[in-house]
This record gives sequence, C-alpha cells and structure tokens, in this order.
Amino acid sequence: MRKLYFLVPGTDRKFACGGLWAELKTVNLARQICSAEVVTYRQREQGQLFLDDLLKENNLNDVIFVISWGFDIAKLAPKLQKYNVVYHAHTAGYNFNLPSDIPIITVSRNTMGYWGQKSPNSLIYYLPNQIADEFTNLHLERDIDVLVQTRKSSEYLIKELIPALQQKCKVFVVDSYIEDLPGLFKRAKIYLYDSAEYWAQQGVSEGFGLQPMEAFACGCQVFSSVNGGLSDYLDPGFNCYKIAGYSLEYDVQKILKSLKSPVSLTLSTEVLSQYRTENIIQRFTVILAEINEFFDHKSHYSTKIKNLTRLRLTKLFIQRVYSKVKKKFFK
Repeated sequence: MRKLYFLVPGTDRKFACGGLWAELKTVNLARQICSAEVVTYRQREQGQLFLDDLLKENNLNDVIFVISWGFDIAKLAPKLQKYNVVYHAHTAGYNFNLPSDIPIITVSRNTMGYWGQKSPNSLIYYLPNQIADEFTNLHLERDIDVLVQTRKSSEYLIKELIPALQQKCKVFVVDSYIEDLPGLFKRAKIYLYDSAEYWAQQGVSEGFGLQPMEAFACGCQVFSSVNGGLSDYLDPGFNCYKIAGYSLEYDVQKILKSLKSPVSLTLSTEVLSQYRTENIIQRFTVILAEINEFFDHKSHYSTKIKNLTRLRLTKLFIQRVYSKVKKKFFK
C-alpha cells in the first residue's frame, strides 16, 4: 500500500479541537495497516514533516495525501491536484466542490449522504470515528446527577436549563479542558449535549458527535440534539432523549424523571462495537485497499463521467421541460 501523509495545519494547542484529535487517532489506526505520517502545512513544528518541503521531492507517486481541515480544502485540493489525494470528511456544509479523482472517506452516514449528493461521481466510503477502550462502563456508584460541557452548548442550555436543574439536582459543568473525561462520564448519571445552535452559527454540520457516544460507552443516559452526524446513532425514545424539547419545564421534568427511573436508555453493545478499534481497522483496511487500486487505475485511464456542474444541471432541466412539452403538444 502507498504511504499516507495526513495533513493538518498544526498539532499544538493553537489548533486543538475535536477534529484534530480525531485525525490524530486515525493516523494511529492507519499505522496498524500501512506506513503513515503527520504532515503540517501552516506552521513548521519540530519533529514533524512540513508540506512545502515534501512537495520539493521528485517522486510522490507512491504516497497518498489525506486532507481533512474543512476551511483549508479549497486551497489544498488545487495545490495537490497532480498527486494522489483523499479527503477525510468530518463535517459537511463547507462551500467547495471536489473533482471525482479525490476519494472521500466520511466519518458519519450523514456526511456520506451529503457528499453522495454533492459529488456523485467520486468514490465515497464510511469510516466512523473510534471510541477508545477507556470509555467503558465500570458500573461504579455515580455521584454526579447531570454532566454538561459548555463548549458547543446552546445559550438555552447554559443560561436556562442548567440554572433550573441546579436548584433540583447535582450538576457538574465543565468549562475548561479536562484530561480525564472518561472518569467524569463514569461518575455521571446523565450527560447533556446540545450543539445544533453552535453548528448553525458555524454554517456547517455536526460531523460525528463524539462526546454523546463516549458518554453512552461509559453508561450515561444522554439528552442530546440530533443534528448532523448525531442522527447516525441517536434514536430519541429508544436509546436517548431529545434535548430542548418544546419548553424548559418539559426538559426539566424529563431529566428529573430519568434520574429517578430504574430503567436507562443506552446504546446496545452491538451498536457500540461498530465504533471500537477492531471494527474500524477492518473497515479501514478494505477502504485503503480499494483506494490504492483506484489510484493504480487512475494512472492509466483518464476518461471521466460528466460532473453535475451548474451548466449540466441547467441543460438537464431544459431537456426535461422540453420533453414534457413535446409529450403534451406533439402526441
């Protein structure tokens, strides 16, 4: 298999976010299948490869550049157009198009559907994010009634729901980086997550929704929004509860009732296993084998299926209207 170069703008705290951590996890998974390295492109870092230095090499036919940082794809894709490139799509909704010679690996079925419509002639695959083994239910005594992280949380959650709940139960609010997040999930009975407002402001979608999945794995009951990639696995009324449901009073009532209930909604072991390391590596191996085969083919054949450009869509629309008119008036 070709060597993989995973491109990220940088790896220090300046670029710290869920997307970066997920990408670095993917690099470690890839290393169990083939050779893989991290490459930065916005800033040089000690001990890391830098993109502009790599592009000075003459022969890069035996490598694949993996791009993922949504805001930078519109510039990176043209810069790397003569090389083998894969787009690792975490979040949908960025305003760019990709040529069909760039395969797309999506982290959620929601994102896969987006690219399936937007780029129908591209190779598209589904590779969910990994849930690490430390996120597991140890069935310990739980001393936190409700756990919530302020990052990505809605104004309603922070300013209305949490103050209302603090008067009735023990609420733990995380407003800074927590190193032992699994430990907190194992102590909490309920986890609240409401990211729809945050992503609406960003203009893109929730790519995966890692925290609710990790909370599930640790045995928490989850109250969450179901936007974007969250809709892949959340099923309100069956494995979770929908948050921000109609009114503050209704939310408080549902959460307090859930705290008292002996029966909890959660993801089954079978569903969680799809996101564990063994299954991810199996899927990744198949995907990389197909992508390598595609790049072998691409080097010998250049005839492409016509893309769904605006011009082509306009032409197809005119043809459809003309066909209807012709049937109606020229029978």
